Amino acid sequence: MKKEDMDREVKVLSESSFFNEIGSEMVAPILPFYIISLGGGGIAIGLLSGLKEGFSSFCRLLGGWFSDRLGKRKVVVLIGYFISIIFKFLLGVAGSWQQLIAFVSFERFGKVRTAPRDAMISTMKKNRGRNFGIHGMMDSLGAFVGSLFVLFLYWKFHLDFKIIIFLAAGISLFALLPLRRVKEQKVNPTKWGLIKSIKELDGKLKYFVFVMGIFTLANFGLYMFLLLRVREVTGSILTALFIYALFSLVFAVFAVPFGKLSDKFGRKKLLLMGYALFVIVCLGFAIFENIFFLGIFFLLYGLVYAIIDSSQRAFVADLSGEFRGTAHGFYYLVLGLAGVIGGLVAGILWDISYQWMFGSLAFMAVISIILLGSAKH
Repeated sequence: MKKEDMDREVKVLSESSFFNEIGSEMVAPILPFYIISLGGGGIAIGLLSGLKEGFSSFCRLLGGWFSDRLGKRKVVVLIGYFISIIFKFLLGVAGSWQQLIAFVSFERFGKVRTAPRDAMISTMKKNRGRNFGIHGMMDSLGAFVGSLFVLFLYWKFHLDFKIIIFLAAGISLFALLPLRRVKEQKVNPTKWGLIKSIKELDGKLKYFVFVMGIFTLANFGLYMFLLLRVREVTGSILTALFIYALFSLVFAVFAVPFGKLSDKFGRKKLLLMGYALFVIVCLGFAIFENIFFLGIFFLLYGLVYAIIDSSQRAFVADLSGEFRGTAHGFYYLVLGLAGVIGGLVAGILWDISYQWMFGSLAFMAVISIILLGSAKH
């Protein structure tokens, strides 16, 4: 595929992600408060954080492998968006925190689109970090816009959580429109089964995905607990939503620059920096109770995401070989399973002490730094 064609494909796929992310991020920041309003607690929030990633990770693996087996990516991406939109609407009819967790988990089945989409973005070897950075930027811009929408709707009109969710699902429908302009990429279909395809993945890829999984035990969907901590300190959901919007903006602003830096200086160096900054964020939330400092650390968490998102995905693409969809799916599977464990443990620790939770997360991140730093690449 020519460079100009690839650039167009990246932009179109990023447009779809932008609209979908507006809807998703109108829902994401209110989920912890929605759970509490339905009678859930810290364990319920940890369970939600983990299960939403656990379900989506398995579907990402299936989606990636199936796109390799089918030799087509676009149709899997379309199916994924369609499933996600349907279950977003269902979130608004949840009558208990158990139902909410179930609907959020099933909405994650739409993530069959993720690995095929990443495989499409990674087609060109050059500037992979930049391309994933562009996609991450549009993702986070959508998150920023969605955060502003929910902030405005909650503050100005005092809308019920359920109404906001219905509006979010409606906006997500627009994610389907740009996909009409995506040209199906030619992929040689594989005849191998899922397990054999995973076994054939490069050993270096498997090791680095393992390290990323260790890090994900700490970074499992942590933003929910950061939002709760801000609300505990300020007593204001509005303040928490405002800081979350700024967090998304930081991610959007720095995603492309850090993607380019990973192309220039190497993925490993960028990831080590991102993991180290994550440790600082966790320690900051464990130690400080002043909202000014918590706001600063929340924004630093946006930098963490900007650093690791494009670098990790580009790292996987570098080592994926011919099983590009399966490789990205395997990456998401490991991270998702780690997210389930990390979310549950964090929820239990949160109910004991937030200092214990953040301190434990910092410790896990240090282990991932040691493992990544000792690897040769």
